[in-house]
Amino acid sequence: MIDIIEQLGGPAARASELLILDASGDAARCVAYRRLRHAEFVDRQGLFARDDTDAADLADTTRVLVAVAADGRVIGGVRLHRRDGDRELGWWQGSRLVVAGGAEQTRTGIGAALVRAACATALNLGALRFDAHVQARHERFFTRLGWETVRSIEMAGAPHTLVRWPIDRFERLVAATKAPIGSLVGGLVARDRWRGDDAVPIPGSDLVTTVDAITPSMVEQDPEWAGWCGILVTAHDLAAMGATPVGALDAIGAADVAHAARVLQGLRRASEAFDLPVLGGHTQLGVPGALAVTGFGHAADPVPAGGARPGDALTVTADLTGSWRPGYHGRQWDSTSSRTREELAAMLDTVRRCRPRAAKDVSMAGIVGTAGMLVEAGGCGAELTVASIPRPGGAGLADWLTCFPGYAVITCDRPGSGAPIAPVPGVISERCGRLTAAPGVRLRWPDGEMTTALAGAGVTGLGVAA
Repeated sequence: MIDIIEQLGGPAARASELLILDASGDAARCVAYRRLRHAEFVDRQGLFARDDTDAADLADTTRVLVAVAADGRVIGGVRLHRRDGDRELGWWQGSRLVVAGGAEQTRTGIGAALVRAACATALNLGALRFDAHVQARHERFFTRLGWETVRSIEMAGAPHTLVRWPIDRFERLVAATKAPIGSLVGGLVARDRWRGDDAVPIPGSDLVTTVDAITPSMVEQDPEWAGWCGILVTAHDLAAMGATPVGALDAIGAADVAHAARVLQGLRRASEAFDLPVLGGHTQLGVPGALAVTGFGHAADPVPAGGARPGDALTVTADLTGSWRPGYHGRQWDSTSSRTREELAAMLDTVRRCRPRAAKDVSMAGIVGTAGMLVEAGGCGAELTVASIPRPGGAGLADWLTCFPGYAVITCDRPGSGAPIAPVPGVISERCGRLTAAPGVRLRWPDGEMTTALAGAGVTGLGVAA
């Protein structure tokens, strides 16, 4: 429960003189914060009979933020605590917001500063959902700060409102990586059944081809890994359409011979591991680092990304072995570099073997963004059950849903059809969602609540595949 003192008076404390501190490990400031809570919620309002402390105060993960005046006094505070236990689903709640009666601040002063700090802290903690139960008379204060009203509830015998802070983590990632594609290349590519796919069949043949460029900064700073990733993403794009690998072409730019050799070292290792031989290519020296790889595969009947329909079951198949790539924590998960050639081949054969109605490998847009691209091509939407998404230990859900995983593919098929079974230990397939007629991507939480991850009908702007 969150509340703010209305009866203010005494010495003024200007917002510019405040410090908002994380006092989670500061016993003295935590005691001062609890005294403020007791005076407000127990003594003045009578919402609790004897004490307002609860299990959240005892949890190791609970964070306490306090407002400290220029003279060192704690004049307000708020706490953030998990609602998902130890599952790290990114479900947080703010509660026990209080401002001292001696601080001459309105709801737009100390209270607002604490609320804004709590929102920023929740995002830094990996929150994908941030709720608060506020007294009904304070609903307008929160909506003015950008919170959204969910519904009316009752707590401690008093009318409250469930409000939610809108988190745009997925929308920001999509805007940075995928949103401009439609306006840039929409007029160049055909509006056919392959629109929105990462690979495309070559007309008049059973060949499928794809091309990927690696981020130049990675080529410059981590050339061996860039070479590995050049083959990795190419092999995954082919596999997502059910193609068997044939070969690849590479185009490399490097400052000198030594730099080019390091890129080629990673590319050569990956070529052998993914059974995607380099057939030829182009190398240019004396230029900034660059790498692009074109891949070819055989697929008599490729699986499109846009083949899914409302009502289909959604499955995520992911390799949960490995760890964060050094230097890319929270952004790139590496499970492939420790896999054998046979294990990689079995993993990448999943789509060809299972023949779902639609498939797409997880790209830099992460699991949620990739799901958004898949349903955009299919002209539908998706609901993902957050607790069912396969996730490795050591990765918070917010990072896992937005990172580039070592291996992950999203497939959709008719309800009742068998989920893909990966014949490799550590690779997990889970039915974790369904497709809907309503566009966008939504997250379903353990309490049945639904939050919007991606609104609207398009991630790339390419639209529906024919």
